[in-house]
Amino acid sequence: MKYVVYGAGAVGGVIGGRLHLAGLPVTLVARGAHLAAIRSRGLVLDAGDGRHTIDAPATDTAADVEWSDDTVVILAVKSHQAAVALADLREHAPAGTAIVCATNGVATEIAALRLFARTYAVCVMLPSTHLEPGVVIAGCHPTPAILDIGRIPGGTDATTAAVAADLAVAGIASVERDDIMAWKRRKLLMNLGNGVDASFARGEAADALAERAQAEGEQALTIAGLSYVSAEDDRARRGDILQRRPDLERGGGSTWQSLARGTGDSEIDYLAGEIVLLGRLHGVPTPVNEAVVAATRSLAYAGAAPRSLDAAPVLASL
Repeated sequence: MKYVVYGAGAVGGVIGGRLHLAGLPVTLVARGAHLAAIRSRGLVLDAGDGRHTIDAPATDTAADVEWSDDTVVILAVKSHQAAVALADLREHAPAGTAIVCATNGVATEIAALRLFARTYAVCVMLPSTHLEPGVVIAGCHPTPAILDIGRIPGGTDATTAAVAADLAVAGIASVERDDIMAWKRRKLLMNLGNGVDASFARGEAADALAERAQAEGEQALTIAGLSYVSAEDDRARRGDILQRRPDLERGGGSTWQSLARGTGDSEIDYLAGEIVLLGRLHGVPTPVNEAVVAATRSLAYAGAAPRSLDAAPVLASL
């Protein structure tokens, strides 16, 4: 198979880099200064076994891709960027192209399925960092990620088998899942702490806020009739596979990285905001996640420093 990694940032850069190092054909899609750096000196993948230079074709549009029947797209942009990416793919990719959504949140898959019949989902367990143009850092070694895959709306097929096999060759743990969205909803619940981690100073108040956001999320998913795997099943799947690199300082998740880079936006509307949406659809109050969305939006729009808010007043107001 040939791979187009659309969104070669923290997640996509690690996936694309590992596929390339395994000898698989990869085209990277990036933008701005990150793309310029990749074109100038290659993508630098900082991994536990050293720094690798990924000399793969790079572009900012699907129009430049050499499409074939065996090309698979790994869509690894943030959820709020998916609409633009999918529009570009719809214009230039063959209608039968497989779109594999390696995104946080649970909204991208339906958006992709509206445009592409062959849509797949990946539950992304991949600690990584992208703060410097042209550089991505894999946070775990020797296995950098767990990327389980399934078809949308459900089941598995020859494509899920082939992608899982290629990921395994690239040193990434991957199994096929009939119920992949149940796994992604558990990951969504875990990601409800992203906005808290990005926006509020660490401490007991922030921890309490994150716990309440997750409990509220579980209630909203349950009332909406949406399945999610248990925290115990998630812990069992992770086991001791993802070993944090001792040479790296712990930074923050994807939302924290957006604020740290000063991008002016974040995917919070598709993380905590997904629970807010479910609450509005099903008449479930979601004040905790609404507060997290509002705080993260305010910092992103203002270009303010991450973790610059105090969680205690927010808790007191709930």
